[in-house]
Amino acid sequence: MPLKTYGVLIARAVDTRREGADDTPHYQIHLTDDGGTDYRAAVNVLSQQQPSELLYFVSEDFRHPITDRLAGLGSGWHTLPSGPGGPNLDYVRGNLFDPALMRKLPPDLEGPDNDLADLLDHSVRRAVADPEARLYLFGERWGPEARVKDKVFGFQPGNGVHDIHMNQGNSRRFRDDDGVWQDGGMLIHFPARSRWVGIFLAFQSQSWRTDDVTGHAVEDVDGSRPVPGTRPVRIVAALVNPRGPAPEAETVTLLNASPDAVDLTGWHLQDRLGQRSAVPPGPLAAGACLTVRLSGGAQLGNHGGEISLLDARRSKIDGVSYTAEQAGREGWSVVF
Repeated sequence: MPLKTYGVLIARAVDTRREGADDTPHYQIHLTDDGGTDYRAAVNVLSQQQPSELLYFVSEDFRHPITDRLAGLGSGWHTLPSGPGGPNLDYVRGNLFDPALMRKLPPDLEGPDNDLADLLDHSVRRAVADPEARLYLFGERWGPEARVKDKVFGFQPGNGVHDIHMNQGNSRRFRDDDGVWQDGGMLIHFPARSRWVGIFLAFQSQSWRTDDVTGHAVEDVDGSRPVPGTRPVRIVAALVNPRGPAPEAETVTLLNASPDAVDLTGWHLQDRLGQRSAVPPGPLAAGACLTVRLSGGAQLGNHGGEISLLDARRSKIDGVSYTAEQAGREGWSVVF
């Protein structure tokens, strides 16, 4: 079953605590919302399963339509309904980042800038020092726990968020936590610099090929992360905001980057809401491009969106996202 209470906490970071190898271990963050409520965010830095080192991806200039979808949410905890309609995170379907770019780090080592806790410190400490900065922590809520002091920071009642990592494609031991559109993660907004930082974490034991309903790992399919530079067909451009009256002729351009022809029969382009448009069937020659006109299926909204390329088995081959700013220039293609 999915997480019981998935959502996002929007609050100010006021303190941090690093746990050693003798503890859980987690990277702990003390936060307060604008109403004065205290929270603790427990961020995993070590897996209970081998290999124990976590995978991470950090964007120091995160640009994705998710940040616009968060606009209007006030300080505090927000439970998010299941599905793609809101600002929910999904590492497989949401095209938040390229999984091939994730790296692994040990949880805590002697010396500077050499472990996952150091990496988290680099961003969170800057947010602690900036009274205008806000953390957006996606995961599962616990508490408030009446008459219980927080075990790390001592505030009362105990209250917080955990599972701030990928929450699908788990091994059988943690299969009950699987779900779609319920992944954890951390966004940090620095308003004075008009900048977002994105931090995303996953376990090496998790699969990247998951069922669209249950979030369970798909059986008999290689669920490993893609290797950089090995995707045969890529989405390289999209004409999101064509000139002229509606219905507009929205297009997506594909490139076969491989040295061999690829048969596109049965392939589709899919938007965030799961609407699909067929790709013209037949082979795409090595090095060739194909511009696909969308009709009666996937839609490219002018307020930002996500585009995924699926093969005949509905396996994701590539995925991109674009912001409202990128889509705002009428007649110009967004290049990925």
